[in-house]
Amino acid sequence: MVSRISSIQNIYQFLWKWRGFPYLSLLFWVLPLLLFNSEQQSLMAHDEGLYALRSRRMVDSGDWINPWDNPHHKTPGYYWLVASAFRLFGISEISARLPSIILGVISILLIYEIGKILLSPKIAWLAGVILSVEFLWLQYCRLGTPDIPYIFLVLLAIFALLQAERQSKISYIWGSVFGLCLTLGFLLRSFMILVPFSALFPYLIIEHHRHKHLKNPMIYLGAIVGLIPTLIWVYLSWLHYGEQSWQELFNFAARLSSTERYGNGIGYYLWNVPIKSFPWSLFAIFGSFLVIKSPVKDYKLILVGTPLIILSELTLFSTRLSHYSLSIYPFIALLAAVGLSKLIEIYNLKINDKLKNNKNKNHQFKSSQISRKNQKSLFPLILLDIPALNTKTLNTKTLGSKKYSSKYYQLIKILPQALSYIFGLLGGILFLASIVVFIWINGDIRNYATLALILGTGWLILPLVWIGRCYYGKKLFSANYWLAAWLVPVWLTLVVAGSIGLLGDYNTDFKHFIQQPSIAQVLANNSVNFLQVGGKTGVLINFYTSLPGRQVTTTAELEDYSYTWIKGNKINNLSQNFRVIGSIKKYKLIQVLPQDK
Repeated sequence: MVSRISSIQNIYQFLWKWRGFPYLSLLFWVLPLLLFNSEQQSLMAHDEGLYALRSRRMVDSGDWINPWDNPHHKTPGYYWLVASAFRLFGISEISARLPSIILGVISILLIYEIGKILLSPKIAWLAGVILSVEFLWLQYCRLGTPDIPYIFLVLLAIFALLQAERQSKISYIWGSVFGLCLTLGFLLRSFMILVPFSALFPYLIIEHHRHKHLKNPMIYLGAIVGLIPTLIWVYLSWLHYGEQSWQELFNFAARLSSTERYGNGIGYYLWNVPIKSFPWSLFAIFGSFLVIKSPVKDYKLILVGTPLIILSELTLFSTRLSHYSLSIYPFIALLAAVGLSKLIEIYNLKINDKLKNNKNKNHQFKSSQISRKNQKSLFPLILLDIPALNTKTLNTKTLGSKKYSSKYYQLIKILPQALSYIFGLLGGILFLASIVVFIWINGDIRNYATLALILGTGWLILPLVWIGRCYYGKKLFSANYWLAAWLVPVWLTLVVAGSIGLLGDYNTDFKHFIQQPSIAQVLANNSVNFLQVGGKTGVLINFYTSLPGRQVTTTAELEDYSYTWIKGNKINNLSQNFRVIGSIKKYKLIQVLPQDK
């Protein structure tokens, strides 16, 4: 038995040393989160539906430059991505979301590569795992919006800067990549790209004596090359609309910077970001403290400075929406990985202390057994193994050699135990609440109760692992199992959320409506007009109408036997005869009939 366990551990060590194993394991972790869906999918209105509708208009019209009736307020880069997916794979929800899914996966791999440079390989791997289970990040990886693609360019730009610093012989190549990312980001996300890139200025300026990035001419050449598609689009739009073509870009940015929406005040991100990245935001705060206290100054401006500057810029921006803060989430993952790694160290040291205190009671456990080798479980969790740290290091690179005072150490060494009990209590509350819902309440809330049951049951394991290892000396409950109790319940909860449609089927009633045989037959075989159709439901109506007809403004424009989407309160204005095919929310699908009918 012992030899078999030893051979398993040897295989594990071999796999971990294999260069491709971290990528393979990250894909194994991430892909179910992105690909497990319910049978039915529907777009989220408003934003996702608008992006899909505009991209479809490019495909339907064949005009990929100016398919709009009026000058457009956004650059077309993301529309081109989605329109290309429509051309290749057909018009569907999956095609609309494909660019975000693909670039979201690549972003996870990029954060791993960035973390390897800034921190250490295994902490970088943990950062990739954490990023993939941050709720808001995962949700937008599964949505057809430009947020994840533009953050991919930001991460690629940061990776290029770090590589240019490390590989001076080919720094020109990496410099050009950085410049391309900057201006292609403008094509993709307009002026929003300036927020994360301007947050890199302190690193570029203050650390310039070390990396010399600003003297790299290829950065500027790459930026010029990347700007060419935008300049061509602006020129062609100018030929079509005149000065309004480029003025609308600035006017839209000005409107966003001066208008507060939904009552989201100046403190919006201070509570919204921690909640939507919970519980990893807690570890990120702890990780930020560790990074700041570290004596190594390299890359602090990236790890801590960049997200703080982004947060400050977004706070000062009047329009505050949750997805605007997505560029902070990769940094939360990196800092949370640092904090969680330190807690693993404290967990191991706490075990050491407990076993020493119980030496006379548990003779089978000796302090000499608390080695890295013996801390591994008999059944190691291959994907969750991270390095054991000691009291002198936070990780193998940038966070080393900081000596903590006894006051600091006394405060932080109780964190694993406190968090285990607190989240165990929270897990118990979720568990009991879900049982109450299953017993006494019916309806869609049961879907959320299912998620609460999974997450609550998982978090209940945290105090059990802690007690089993620290108080009863059960070697089975190693730090790997404690880490698994944090990660796996969240992962499983999000996988189930995707599988039952909570992360993909946002307008179930509307999708059911258009799938009714009488409605589906009309939409599939007839051109359908739109009479003053707008709002969120209007966006869905426009996208899911397979053969869109004309946009009309008066009932007099409607022809006999034509089909039309019309608002319910406008139907009394019809002078023609008509029959109602179906109704959804405030809108009706009707057919205009001749007067003699």
